[in-house]
Amino acid sequence: MIPFNILVAVCVVYVAGLFLVAFVAERRAANGRSSWLRSPLVYTLSLSVYCTAWTFYGAVGYAARSGLEFLTIYLGPTLVLVGWWWALRKLVRIGKTQRITSVADLISSRYGKSNTLGVIVTLLAVVGTTPYIALQLQSVTLSFSVFAESDTLGWAPMDLNATSLWVAAGLALFTVLFGTRNLDANEQHHGVVTAIAVEAVVKLVALLAVGIFVVWGVAGGVEGMMDRIASSPLAQTRFAGGRWAGLTFLSAAAVLTLPRMFQVLVVENADERHLATASWAFPLYLFLMSLFVVPIAVVGLASQPAGANPDLFVLTVPLSLGQEGLATLAFLGGFSSATSMVIVAAIALSTMVSNHIVMPLWLSWQSAGATVSGDVRRVVLGARRVSIGGVLVLGYLYYRLTGGSEALAAIGLISFAGVAQVLPALLGGIFWRGATKRGAVAGLVTGFAIWAYALFLPSFGAGGVMSAALLADGPWGIDWLRPQGLFGFAGMDPLIHAMFWSLLLNTFFFFAVSLSGFPSPLERLQGAQFVNVFEHSSGAHGWVHGAAEAEDLLMMSQRILGPEKAQGLFQREAVAQGKVGYLPDTTPAFLERLERELAGSVGAATSHAMVGQIVGRSSVSVEDLMAVADETAQMMEYSSQLEAKSEELSRTARQLREANEKLTELSVQKDAFLSQISHELRTPMTSIRAFSEILMDGRTLSEAEFSRYSSIIHEEAIRLTRLLDDLLDLSVLENGQVSLNRQPGNLRDLIDRAVAATGSLDGAGRLKINRARAAEDLALLTDTDRLSQVFINIIANAQKYCNAAEPELRIRARRTGQGIVVDFIDNGSGIPKKSQSIIFEKFSRLSDRNAAGGAGLGLAICKEIMQNLGGDIAYLPGQGGAAFRVRLPMTEAQAA
Repeated sequence: MIPFNILVAVCVVYVAGLFLVAFVAERRAANGRSSWLRSPLVYTLSLSVYCTAWTFYGAVGYAARSGLEFLTIYLGPTLVLVGWWWALRKLVRIGKTQRITSVADLISSRYGKSNTLGVIVTLLAVVGTTPYIALQLQSVTLSFSVFAESDTLGWAPMDLNATSLWVAAGLALFTVLFGTRNLDANEQHHGVVTAIAVEAVVKLVALLAVGIFVVWGVAGGVEGMMDRIASSPLAQTRFAGGRWAGLTFLSAAAVLTLPRMFQVLVVENADERHLATASWAFPLYLFLMSLFVVPIAVVGLASQPAGANPDLFVLTVPLSLGQEGLATLAFLGGFSSATSMVIVAAIALSTMVSNHIVMPLWLSWQSAGATVSGDVRRVVLGARRVSIGGVLVLGYLYYRLTGGSEALAAIGLISFAGVAQVLPALLGGIFWRGATKRGAVAGLVTGFAIWAYALFLPSFGAGGVMSAALLADGPWGIDWLRPQGLFGFAGMDPLIHAMFWSLLLNTFFFFAVSLSGFPSPLERLQGAQFVNVFEHSSGAHGWVHGAAEAEDLLMMSQRILGPEKAQGLFQREAVAQGKVGYLPDTTPAFLERLERELAGSVGAATSHAMVGQIVGRSSVSVEDLMAVADETAQMMEYSSQLEAKSEELSRTARQLREANEKLTELSVQKDAFLSQISHELRTPMTSIRAFSEILMDGRTLSEAEFSRYSSIIHEEAIRLTRLLDDLLDLSVLENGQVSLNRQPGNLRDLIDRAVAATGSLDGAGRLKINRARAAEDLALLTDTDRLSQVFINIIANAQKYCNAAEPELRIRARRTGQGIVVDFIDNGSGIPKKSQSIIFEKFSRLSDRNAAGGAGLGLAICKEIMQNLGGDIAYLPGQGGAAFRVRLPMTEAQAA
């Protein structure tokens, strides 16, 4: 038999080895040689913190008592890692982008960075985990007692319970040394994680060694082992489907909600791609851990005396068969299982306690806020170290107060049910943007209260915390309020009963209260960042530009991050802003980045509060901007505005391009006009001058010659006068100096006058006129001469430019609600689209400049006349030929 003092020496050497491993890993990480420390293998092995002493020892005891039901503890994590690794990836991504430090920090950050929620989750985690820590201390004490009871020669302590105190003290020292070296919880604890990976290998090797021994060393091989299993009491255990489903669900929830699992799964993750390896490697590890549980339980039941504790079969079976070395290895495996769990749980709980309880209280006591003299970094580290000691003291006190009762033996599943109350708020927060802080608080408080009432407090036994009468009859004799028979559901397994009602009502109140209100602006911002984490790489900006002094922020940051890291952060930001050598501007983006950096040290809620003290609580001007729409709707609206502005710019650019083309065309028309007007003026003047010189020459002319020459001079003078009249007329009309001579008239008479003036009566000319004379009988009060001038110009243009084989002009008049409309439509080829916008310009002529005569002022004069009459003239595209619409306002018709 190994003497007890030798066993203690082996433990001391083993712990010293873990110290050395952790120290070397920390040094290598500090020197930048941490590639293998960040490997998928180390990450996967660190997840083995799930397998505690309760799993290492208790799985065998569980199998001895309940048969294959122990497999549910392994099935849950396997299902999560294999089937839900994408959800784990989402959690890891959220952890990295939001600088999450714990499960309480995640819940707090998701729901508007609410420290109230952080406190609730922290208290729940401490209550749910402290008994579990006590269980680890008890398992170590029981394993020591196995060796101490059989040690008759060596030294053994008089009080074995003192062993748990020394174990707790040693674990606290190790955790403080290697768990609080870095304040930033997002900087992975390489020393701790590497030590846990080593312990994972030790406990796996130890359990496999004992299993191989009992199968081939005791049972004589697989066939003999199968025969033993078939004849053992384990073969008679019954399958309870409801309990199997409930326990599988609890163990699956534990992977996401246990503080220690969240620490290694999310916070200590160096690369989310490691999840791909862990999704198959960790289930394989669990399979190997469970492979020999049943054989060890069967051999233990057959070889150990009646009444022996089956939880210790892993130790007592090798010892009873003289395998002291194997028993020592098994002891180290159980010791590794207990210590790894306690170390990681203490780190996670101390981070939660310091970030959500100690630091908010400290901030509230500091009247000057985050810029007071003193080292905040030292306060935070001190709070975490005290919290580690406090958590382990609570575990030790719980162990001593319960005295290692049967209630403690079942505390593993009870703790699972307790921390599972976080599940609705956690999953709802990362998948549902409508989840609110009020809903999360209502669900957590309700679920926690029912769990404590229906499971946790009754676990102390009758007469412990609850009286036997209350457990049997309910409060005030109300049977349906019995802790283990709520709402009349009696006869259910107590664990399944409490889990069912606590999670059901937790989920109900979470959704009901969330649906009864609306998330706050900050909750909507955070909800968008969490739910759509793969579309958002960083937190939303909610701080006001220039609302804080950079000097104050640097002072506060140095007290949390340390001078070197804080100054490096500010220098990098200054370089990015182009302000090398100066402090950066306190832009919203920088404030958000700084808040996330601080969150890695003191949590999201505390960092938000500390930055808010300096900024003056001017965060979330988004409360005004997002009173109605959430962040995604605002982004969509902003995107829509950008698209509208882009379309407006495109439309403006198109209009400018068209205007430029129009100006270019008008410039050409202007040059053509000057050329044409010069020609039109020169031609009659030349004729007048030439023939007047002949008349003045004194030559003898015949009467016929004299008459002809005089007639030419007269016609050319009329032509010149008409041209000058047009120019003067257009100038008068444009300057608004025209005097209108309004008089009664009839539309039909005015059109008759225009047709007669153009020489096209009833098709006598080249152009055939098609009219509906009855419809033209419309009285009006207008300047009949000016309106006739418009009609004459339009008909004359049709005569000149209609290129149909048999030219025809249709004239249609009608009265509308806006006035009188007259359409002139010919059957020619019409006006090209590119020229339609310039035909009313005064320099515009579309045909050969010399073919039809005139200066191209007709339509420009028509446009000015109609504007002075209060109407308009427009070109109608798509009519088959050239088409013009003349519109007179209603006032002209009503006056008539």
